[in-house]
Amino acid sequence: MSKRMWGGRFKGRLDPRIDALNRSFPFDRRLYDEDVTASVAWARALRHEGILDWQELQAVVMGLERVRQEFAQGRFREKPTDEDIHTAVERRLVELVGSAGEKLHTGRSRNDQVATDLCLWLRRACDEVSVALKGLAQSLLHAAKRAGTIAIPAYTHLQRAQPVLAAHHLLAYVTMLARDRERFADARRRCGVLPLGSGAAVGTGFRVDRKRLAWELGLKEVSGNSLDAVGSRDGAIEFLAASALLAVHLSRLGEEIVLWSSAEFGFVRLSDEVATGSSLLPQKKNPDGAELARGKAGRVIGHLAALLTTMKGLPLAYNKDLQEDKEAVFDAFDTVRAVSAALSATVDGISFDKARCAAALEGFHLLAIELADYLARKGMPFRRAHEVVGRLVAKAEAKGIDVSALPLEDLRAEAEEFGPDVRRVLAVPAALKAKGAIGGTAPAQVRRSLAAWTRRVASW
Repeated sequence: MSKRMWGGRFKGRLDPRIDALNRSFPFDRRLYDEDVTASVAWARALRHEGILDWQELQAVVMGLERVRQEFAQGRFREKPTDEDIHTAVERRLVELVGSAGEKLHTGRSRNDQVATDLCLWLRRACDEVSVALKGLAQSLLHAAKRAGTIAIPAYTHLQRAQPVLAAHHLLAYVTMLARDRERFADARRRCGVLPLGSGAAVGTGFRVDRKRLAWELGLKEVSGNSLDAVGSRDGAIEFLAASALLAVHLSRLGEEIVLWSSAEFGFVRLSDEVATGSSLLPQKKNPDGAELARGKAGRVIGHLAALLTTMKGLPLAYNKDLQEDKEAVFDAFDTVRAVSAALSATVDGISFDKARCAAALEGFHLLAIELADYLARKGMPFRRAHEVVGRLVAKAEAKGIDVSALPLEDLRAEAEEFGPDVRRVLAVPAALKAKGAIGGTAPAQVRRSLAAWTRRVASW
Protein backbone atom coordinates (compact mmCIF):
# COMPACT_ATOMS: atom_id res chain seq x y z
CA MET A 1 0.00 0.00 0.00
CA SER A 2 2.32 2.72 -1.31
CA LYS A 3 -0.52 5.14 -2.08
CA ARG A 4 -2.30 7.24 0.48
CA MET A 5 -5.39 5.54 1.90
CA TRP A 6 -7.56 8.49 0.88
CA GLY A 7 -6.06 9.11 -2.57
CA GLY A 8 -8.72 7.60 -4.84
CA ARG A 9 -10.48 10.81 -5.76
CA PHE A 10 -7.29 12.87 -6.08
CA LYS A 11 -5.25 13.29 -9.25
CA GLY A 12 -2.28 15.39 -8.21
CA ARG A 13 0.33 14.76 -5.52
CA LEU A 14 -0.04 16.43 -2.17
CA ASP A 15 2.02 19.60 -1.96
CA PRO A 16 5.01 18.82 0.27
CA ARG A 17 4.40 22.01 2.23
CA ILE A 18 0.92 20.78 3.18
CA ASP A 19 2.26 17.29 3.81
CA ALA A 20 4.86 18.62 6.23
CA LEU A 21 2.18 20.32 8.32
CA ASN A 22 -0.35 17.53 7.99
CA ARG A 23 1.95 14.64 8.88
CA SER A 24 1.76 13.58 12.52
CA PHE A 25 3.68 10.29 12.36
CA PRO A 26 6.89 11.81 13.83
CA PHE A 27 5.10 12.32 17.15
CA ASP A 28 2.04 10.06 17.17
CA ARG A 29 4.16 7.00 16.44
CA ARG A 30 4.35 6.51 20.19
CA LEU A 31 0.73 5.33 19.99
CA TYR A 32 1.86 2.23 18.10
CA ASP A 33 1.10 -0.20 20.91
CA GLU A 34 -2.41 1.16 21.44
CA ASP A 35 -3.05 1.27 17.69
CA VAL A 36 -2.07 -2.37 17.27
CA THR A 37 -4.09 -3.43 20.31
CA ALA A 38 -7.22 -1.67 19.07
CA SER A 39 -6.69 -2.99 15.56
CA VAL A 40 -6.48 -6.58 16.81
CA ALA A 41 -9.76 -6.12 18.65
CA TRP A 42 -11.33 -4.57 15.55
CA ALA A 43 -10.13 -7.46 13.41
CA ARG A 44 -11.88 -9.87 15.74
CA ALA A 45 -15.05 -7.80 15.52
CA LEU A 46 -14.84 -7.97 11.71
CA ARG A 47 -14.48 -11.74 11.96
CA HIS A 48 -17.74 -11.92 13.92
CA GLU A 49 -19.38 -9.86 11.16
CA GLY A 50 -18.05 -12.18 8.46
CA ILE A 51 -15.83 -9.54 6.87
CA LEU A 52 -12.73 -11.57 7.67
CA ASP A 53 -12.65 -15.34 7.53
CA TRP A 54 -10.73 -17.38 10.09
CA GLN A 55 -7.54 -17.59 8.05
CA GLU A 56 -7.61 -13.87 7.29
CA LEU A 57 -8.10 -13.07 10.96
CA GLN A 58 -5.12 -15.20 11.91
CA ALA A 59 -2.99 -13.53 9.26
CA VAL A 60 -4.04 -10.04 10.32
CA VAL A 61 -3.43 -10.68 14.02
CA MET A 62 -0.03 -12.24 13.36
CA GLY A 63 0.86 -9.38 11.04
CA LEU A 64 -0.19 -6.76 13.58
CA GLU A 65 1.85 -8.41 16.30
CA ARG A 66 4.86 -8.36 14.00
CA VAL A 67 4.32 -4.65 13.38
CA ARG A 68 4.13 -4.12 17.14
CA GLN A 69 7.41 -5.97 17.55
CA GLU A 70 9.10 -3.92 14.85
CA PHE A 71 8.14 -0.70 16.60
CA ALA A 72 9.15 -2.02 20.01
CA GLN A 73 12.55 -3.11 18.75
CA GLY A 74 13.17 0.07 16.74
CA ARG A 75 13.13 -1.80 13.44
CA PHE A 76 10.07 -0.19 11.86
CA ARG A 77 10.93 1.52 8.59
CA GLU A 78 8.72 4.46 7.83
CA LYS A 79 7.79 5.65 4.37
CA PRO A 80 6.80 9.08 3.05
CA THR A 81 3.16 7.96 2.79
CA ASP A 82 3.01 7.22 6.53
CA GLU A 83 0.96 10.25 7.48
CA ASP A 84 0.24 9.03 10.99
CA ILE A 85 0.55 5.94 13.14
CA HIS A 86 -2.67 4.50 11.70
CA THR A 87 -1.58 4.65 8.08
CA ALA A 88 1.88 3.40 9.00
CA VAL A 89 0.57 0.35 10.82
CA GLU A 90 -1.93 -0.45 8.06
CA ARG A 91 0.60 0.07 5.30
CA ARG A 92 3.06 -2.30 6.92
CA LEU A 93 0.32 -4.81 7.66
CA VAL A 94 -0.69 -4.93 4.00
CA GLU A 95 2.95 -5.45 3.05
CA LEU A 96 3.07 -8.44 5.40
CA VAL A 97 -0.30 -10.14 4.81
CA GLY A 98 -1.69 -8.71 1.58
CA SER A 99 -5.39 -8.26 0.87
CA ALA A 100 -6.50 -9.45 4.31
CA GLY A 101 -4.78 -6.37 5.71
CA GLU A 102 -6.68 -4.17 3.28
CA LYS A 103 -9.93 -5.33 4.86
CA LEU A 104 -8.98 -4.19 8.36
CA HIS A 105 -10.20 -0.62 7.94
CA THR A 106 -13.71 -1.80 7.02
CA GLY A 107 -16.28 0.09 9.07
CA ARG A 108 -13.86 2.28 10.99
CA SER A 109 -12.31 5.69 10.45
CA ARG A 110 -9.10 7.26 11.59
CA ASN A 111 -11.42 9.53 13.55
CA ASP A 112 -12.67 6.83 15.90
CA GLN A 113 -9.34 5.02 15.65
CA VAL A 114 -7.27 7.90 17.03
CA ALA A 115 -9.83 8.66 19.71
CA THR A 116 -9.57 5.04 20.84
CA ASP A 117 -5.77 4.96 20.72
CA LEU A 118 -5.55 8.17 22.73
CA CYS A 119 -8.07 6.86 25.24
CA LEU A 120 -6.00 3.72 25.82
CA TRP A 121 -2.76 5.70 25.99
CA LEU A 122 -4.18 8.18 28.50
CA ARG A 123 -5.26 5.37 30.81
CA ARG A 124 -1.75 3.96 30.81
CA ALA A 125 -0.26 7.44 31.23
CA CYS A 126 -2.42 8.07 34.30
CA ASP A 127 -1.15 4.82 35.80
CA GLU A 128 2.47 5.73 35.14
CA VAL A 129 2.11 9.21 36.60
CA SER A 130 0.58 7.63 39.70
CA VAL A 131 3.67 5.45 40.05
CA ALA A 132 5.86 8.55 39.85
CA LEU A 133 3.74 10.28 42.48
CA LYS A 134 4.15 7.32 44.80
CA GLY A 135 7.92 7.56 44.46
CA LEU A 136 7.96 11.28 45.26
CA ALA A 137 5.54 10.86 48.16
CA GLN A 138 7.74 8.16 49.65
CA SER A 139 10.78 10.42 49.35
CA LEU A 140 8.90 13.16 51.20
CA LEU A 141 7.84 10.71 53.90
CA HIS A 142 11.42 9.53 54.37
CA ALA A 143 12.59 13.15 54.59
CA ALA A 144 9.87 13.89 57.16
CA LYS A 145 11.08 10.96 59.26
CA ARG A 146 14.66 12.20 59.02
CA ALA A 147 13.54 15.66 60.09
CA GLY A 148 12.12 14.23 63.30
CA THR A 149 11.35 17.03 65.77
CA ILE A 150 13.26 19.76 63.94
CA ALA A 151 11.17 22.93 63.82
CA ILE A 152 11.38 25.79 61.36
CA PRO A 153 9.39 28.98 60.93
CA ALA A 154 6.09 28.69 59.13
CA TYR A 155 5.66 31.62 56.76
CA THR A 156 2.72 33.71 55.71
CA HIS A 157 3.35 36.43 53.12
CA LEU A 158 6.93 35.05 53.17
CA GLN A 159 7.27 36.56 56.67
CA ARG A 160 8.14 34.37 59.64
CA ALA A 161 4.90 33.58 61.43
CA GLN A 162 4.93 30.63 63.86
CA PRO A 163 7.02 27.55 64.62
CA VAL A 164 6.15 24.42 62.65
CA LEU A 165 7.69 20.98 62.49
CA ALA A 166 9.64 20.53 59.27
CA ALA A 167 7.97 17.12 58.98
CA HIS A 168 4.56 18.78 59.05
CA HIS A 169 5.67 21.08 56.24
CA LEU A 170 6.83 18.15 54.11
CA LEU A 171 3.62 16.25 54.75
CA ALA A 172 1.70 19.16 53.24
CA TYR A 173 3.18 18.17 49.87
CA VAL A 174 2.27 14.52 50.38
CA THR A 175 -1.29 15.74 50.91
CA MET A 176 -1.15 17.66 47.63
CA LEU A 177 0.20 14.64 45.77
CA ALA A 178 -2.63 12.50 47.12
CA ARG A 179 -5.15 14.88 45.59
CA ASP A 180 -3.18 14.87 42.34
CA ARG A 181 -3.30 11.08 42.29
CA GLU A 182 -7.07 11.17 42.79
CA ARG A 183 -7.43 13.55 39.86
CA PHE A 184 -5.46 11.26 37.56
CA ALA A 185 -7.52 8.30 38.74
CA ASP A 186 -10.68 10.24 37.96
CA ALA A 187 -9.41 11.19 34.51
CA ARG A 188 -8.48 7.56 33.89
CA ARG A 189 -11.99 6.44 34.80
CA ARG A 190 -13.57 8.81 32.29
CA CYS A 191 -11.18 7.56 29.62
CA GLY A 192 -12.80 4.14 30.03
CA VAL A 193 -15.43 4.83 27.36
CA LEU A 194 -14.88 3.21 23.94
CA PRO A 195 -15.01 5.48 20.84
CA LEU A 196 -14.23 2.68 18.34
CA GLY A 197 -17.27 1.88 16.24
CA SER A 198 -18.28 5.52 15.90
CA GLY A 199 -16.89 5.74 12.38
CA ALA A 200 -16.02 9.09 10.89
CA ALA A 201 -18.93 10.88 12.56
CA VAL A 202 -22.28 9.05 12.58
CA GLY A 203 -21.38 5.49 13.52
CA THR A 204 -20.14 2.43 11.70
CA GLY A 205 -22.11 0.82 8.90
CA PHE A 206 -21.52 -2.63 10.38
CA ARG A 207 -23.30 -3.98 13.44
CA VAL A 208 -20.16 -4.84 15.34
CA ASP A 209 -20.51 -5.80 19.00
CA ARG A 210 -19.12 -2.66 20.60
CA LYS A 211 -19.66 -3.96 24.12
CA ARG A 212 -17.47 -6.93 23.32
CA LEU A 213 -14.91 -4.57 21.81
CA ALA A 214 -14.88 -2.52 24.98
CA TRP A 215 -14.43 -5.63 27.10
CA GLU A 216 -11.50 -6.81 24.97
CA LEU A 217 -9.80 -3.44 25.39
CA GLY A 218 -10.37 -3.30 29.14
CA LEU A 219 -12.95 -0.52 28.93
CA LYS A 220 -16.20 -0.50 30.87
CA GLU A 221 -18.49 1.49 28.60
CA VAL A 222 -19.16 2.29 24.95
CA SER A 223 -19.79 5.83 23.76
CA GLY A 224 -23.45 6.67 23.37
CA ASN A 225 -23.08 9.37 20.74
CA SER A 226 -20.80 8.98 17.75
CA LEU A 227 -20.42 12.70 17.12
CA ASP A 228 -19.23 13.31 20.66
CA ALA A 229 -17.00 10.24 20.60
CA VAL A 230 -14.90 11.40 17.65
CA GLY A 231 -15.14 15.14 18.29
CA SER A 232 -14.35 15.22 21.99
CA ARG A 233 -10.96 15.52 23.63
CA ASP A 234 -12.23 15.77 27.19
CA GLY A 235 -9.95 12.94 28.27
CA ALA A 236 -6.87 14.74 26.99
CA ILE A 237 -8.01 17.99 28.58
CA GLU A 238 -8.65 16.33 31.94
CA PHE A 239 -5.23 14.70 31.78
CA LEU A 240 -3.66 18.07 31.03
CA ALA A 241 -5.64 19.75 33.81
CA ALA A 242 -4.45 17.15 36.32
CA SER A 243 -0.91 17.49 34.95
CA ALA A 244 -1.00 21.29 35.14
CA LEU A 245 -2.10 21.28 38.77
CA LEU A 246 0.48 18.63 39.59
CA ALA A 247 3.11 20.79 37.87
CA VAL A 248 2.05 23.71 40.08
CA HIS A 249 2.49 21.58 43.20
CA LEU A 250 5.87 20.35 41.99
CA SER A 251 6.87 23.93 41.26
CA ARG A 252 5.94 25.03 44.77
CA LEU A 253 7.97 22.20 46.27
CA GLY A 254 10.87 23.16 44.05
CA GLU A 255 10.62 26.76 45.24
CA GLU A 256 10.68 25.65 48.89
CA ILE A 257 13.85 23.67 48.25
CA VAL A 258 15.44 26.60 46.43
CA LEU A 259 14.68 28.88 49.37
CA TRP A 260 15.59 26.41 52.11
CA SER A 261 18.95 25.60 50.51
CA SER A 262 19.90 29.25 49.98
CA ALA A 263 22.44 30.97 52.24
CA GLU A 264 19.69 33.31 53.40
CA PHE A 265 17.59 30.44 54.78
CA GLY A 266 20.10 27.61 55.18
CA PHE A 267 17.53 25.14 56.52
CA VAL A 268 18.79 22.29 54.33
CA ARG A 269 21.92 21.19 52.57
CA LEU A 270 21.85 19.47 49.18
CA SER A 271 23.97 16.43 48.55
CA ASP A 272 26.47 16.69 45.72
CA GLU A 273 24.46 14.10 43.75
CA VAL A 274 21.49 16.45 43.32
CA ALA A 275 23.25 19.80 42.87
CA THR A 276 25.22 21.35 40.04
CA GLY A 277 28.04 23.86 39.84
CA SER A 278 28.81 27.10 38.08
CA SER A 279 31.01 27.32 35.00
CA LEU A 280 32.56 30.50 36.45
CA LEU A 281 32.11 30.51 40.22
CA PRO A 282 33.85 27.53 41.81
CA GLN A 283 32.06 27.85 45.15
CA LYS A 284 28.52 27.55 43.76
CA LYS A 285 26.17 24.66 44.52
CA ASN A 286 22.97 25.11 42.57
CA PRO A 287 19.57 23.39 43.08
CA ASP A 288 18.97 22.95 39.37
CA GLY A 289 16.46 20.13 39.73
CA ALA A 290 14.27 22.24 42.01
CA GLU A 291 14.61 25.27 39.74
CA LEU A 292 13.62 23.26 36.68
CA ALA A 293 10.59 21.99 38.58
CA ARG A 294 9.54 25.63 38.76
CA GLY A 295 10.44 26.41 35.19
CA LYS A 296 8.78 23.44 33.55
CA ALA A 297 5.44 24.11 35.19
CA GLY A 298 4.88 26.86 32.64
CA ARG A 299 5.01 24.53 29.65
CA VAL A 300 2.50 22.10 31.18
CA ILE A 301 0.11 24.91 32.07
CA GLY A 302 0.61 26.19 28.53
CA HIS A 303 -0.38 22.85 27.02
CA LEU A 304 -3.67 22.92 28.91
CA ALA A 305 -4.40 26.49 27.81
CA ALA A 306 -3.46 25.65 24.22
CA LEU A 307 -5.74 22.62 23.90
CA LEU A 308 -8.65 24.40 25.56
CA THR A 309 -8.17 27.23 23.09
CA THR A 310 -8.04 24.77 20.20
CA MET A 311 -11.28 23.11 21.28
CA LYS A 312 -13.34 26.17 22.11
CA GLY A 313 -14.45 26.98 18.56
CA LEU A 314 -14.64 23.55 16.93
CA PRO A 315 -17.94 22.38 15.45
CA LEU A 316 -18.80 18.69 15.65
CA ALA A 317 -17.49 16.25 14.76
CA TYR A 318 -13.82 15.62 13.87
CA ASN A 319 -11.59 18.46 12.67
CA LYS A 320 -7.89 18.29 11.85
CA ASP A 321 -7.28 20.80 14.64
CA LEU A 322 -7.63 17.85 17.01
CA GLN A 323 -4.21 16.66 15.89
CA GLU A 324 -2.89 19.30 18.32
CA ASP A 325 -3.87 17.16 21.29
CA LYS A 326 -1.11 14.58 21.12
CA GLU A 327 2.03 16.68 21.36
CA ALA A 328 0.44 18.46 24.30
CA VAL A 329 -0.39 15.34 26.30
CA PHE A 330 2.83 13.56 25.37
CA ASP A 331 5.00 16.45 26.49
CA ALA A 332 2.97 17.05 29.65
CA PHE A 333 3.29 13.37 30.54
CA ASP A 334 7.03 13.32 29.91
CA THR A 335 7.50 16.54 31.86
CA VAL A 336 5.58 15.71 35.04
CA ARG A 337 7.15 12.26 35.21
CA ALA A 338 10.66 13.63 34.76
CA VAL A 339 10.13 16.44 37.27
CA SER A 340 8.59 14.07 39.82
CA ALA A 341 11.59 11.78 39.54
CA ALA A 342 14.08 14.66 39.78
CA LEU A 343 12.36 16.10 42.84
CA SER A 344 12.30 12.67 44.44
CA ALA A 345 16.06 12.48 44.02
CA THR A 346 16.45 16.03 45.31
CA VAL A 347 14.35 15.37 48.41
CA ASP A 348 16.34 12.20 49.03
CA GLY A 349 19.47 14.33 48.91
CA ILE A 350 18.54 17.00 51.46
CA SER A 351 19.57 17.10 55.12
CA PHE A 352 18.30 19.61 57.66
CA ASP A 353 20.75 21.93 59.39
CA LYS A 354 19.51 21.79 63.00
CA ALA A 355 21.48 24.81 64.13
CA ARG A 356 20.26 27.05 61.30
CA CYS A 357 16.67 25.89 61.79
CA ALA A 358 16.84 26.63 65.52
CA ALA A 359 18.42 30.03 64.91
CA ALA A 360 15.58 30.95 62.52
CA LEU A 361 13.10 30.50 65.36
CA GLU A 362 14.78 33.16 67.49
CA GLY A 363 13.38 36.67 67.37
CA PHE A 364 10.67 37.90 64.99
CA HIS A 365 8.08 37.51 67.76
CA LEU A 366 7.10 34.02 66.57
CA LEU A 367 5.44 33.26 69.90
CA ALA A 368 3.21 36.35 69.96
CA ILE A 369 0.13 34.28 69.19
CA GLU A 370 0.89 32.14 72.25
CA LEU A 371 0.44 35.24 74.41
CA ALA A 372 -2.88 36.04 72.74
CA ASP A 373 -4.07 32.44 73.17
CA TYR A 374 -2.97 32.56 76.84
CA LEU A 375 -5.17 35.61 77.43
CA ALA A 376 -8.07 34.00 75.56
CA ARG A 377 -7.84 30.98 77.85
CA LYS A 378 -8.02 33.38 80.79
CA GLY A 379 -11.35 34.63 79.46
CA MET A 380 -10.31 37.75 77.58
CA PRO A 381 -12.08 38.23 74.21
CA PHE A 382 -9.62 37.35 71.46
CA ARG A 383 -9.96 40.70 69.68
CA ARG A 384 -8.91 42.48 72.85
CA ALA A 385 -6.13 39.94 73.44
CA HIS A 386 -4.88 40.54 69.89
CA GLU A 387 -4.71 44.28 70.54
CA VAL A 388 -2.92 43.78 73.88
CA VAL A 389 -0.26 41.58 72.35
CA GLY A 390 0.16 44.01 69.45
CA ARG A 391 1.06 46.71 71.96
CA LEU A 392 3.47 44.31 73.66
CA VAL A 393 5.18 43.62 70.33
CA ALA A 394 5.60 47.36 69.78
CA LYS A 395 7.03 47.70 73.29
CA ALA A 396 9.46 44.81 72.66
CA GLU A 397 10.61 46.31 69.37
CA ALA A 398 11.24 49.62 71.12
CA LYS A 399 13.49 47.76 73.55
CA GLY A 400 15.18 45.77 70.76
CA ILE A 401 14.09 42.40 72.16
CA ASP A 402 11.68 39.63 71.24
CA VAL A 403 8.20 39.82 72.74
CA SER A 404 8.82 36.52 74.51
CA ALA A 405 11.70 38.18 76.45
CA LEU A 406 9.61 40.95 77.98
CA PRO A 407 9.63 40.82 81.79
CA LEU A 408 6.40 39.90 83.57
CA GLU A 409 5.86 43.45 84.81
CA ASP A 410 5.75 44.71 81.21
CA LEU A 411 3.20 42.03 80.35
CA ARG A 412 1.04 42.84 83.36
CA ALA A 413 1.18 46.54 82.56
CA GLU A 414 -0.93 45.75 79.50
CA ALA A 415 -3.10 42.98 81.01
CA GLU A 416 -3.42 41.87 84.61
CA GLU A 417 -4.39 38.39 83.44
CA PHE A 418 -0.73 37.59 82.81
CA GLY A 419 0.73 35.48 85.59
CA PRO A 420 4.02 33.71 86.27
CA ASP A 421 2.68 30.64 84.41
CA VAL A 422 2.89 32.58 81.13
CA ARG A 423 6.53 31.50 80.82
CA ARG A 424 5.36 27.95 80.16
CA VAL A 425 3.77 28.96 76.86
CA LEU A 426 6.71 31.08 75.71
CA ALA A 427 8.81 28.24 74.34
CA VAL A 428 8.90 26.59 70.91
CA PRO A 429 8.15 23.06 72.21
CA ALA A 430 5.12 24.37 74.09
CA ALA A 431 3.91 26.31 71.06
CA LEU A 432 4.18 23.20 68.89
CA LYS A 433 2.45 20.98 71.44
CA ALA A 434 -0.43 23.43 71.74
CA LYS A 435 -1.39 22.85 68.08
CA GLY A 436 -2.84 19.44 68.93
CA ALA A 437 -6.08 19.55 66.93
CA ILE A 438 -6.31 17.22 63.94
CA GLY A 439 -4.18 18.63 61.15
CA GLY A 440 -1.99 20.68 63.45
CA THR A 441 1.77 20.63 63.91
CA ALA A 442 1.84 19.15 67.44
CA PRO A 443 4.45 16.38 67.49
CA ALA A 444 1.88 13.76 68.51
CA GLN A 445 -0.39 14.77 65.62
CA VAL A 446 2.49 14.78 63.15
CA ARG A 447 3.61 11.32 64.27
CA ARG A 448 0.10 9.99 63.72
CA SER A 449 -0.17 11.74 60.36
CA LEU A 450 3.22 10.43 59.26
CA ALA A 451 2.28 6.87 60.18
CA ALA A 452 -1.09 7.16 58.43
CA TRP A 453 0.44 8.58 55.25
CA THR A 454 3.15 5.92 55.25
CA ARG A 455 0.48 3.22 55.24
CA ARG A 456 -1.66 4.99 52.68
CA VAL A 457 1.15 5.71 50.22
CA ALA A 458 2.38 2.13 50.47
CA SER A 459 -0.99 1.03 49.11
CA TRP A 460 -0.87 3.33 46.07
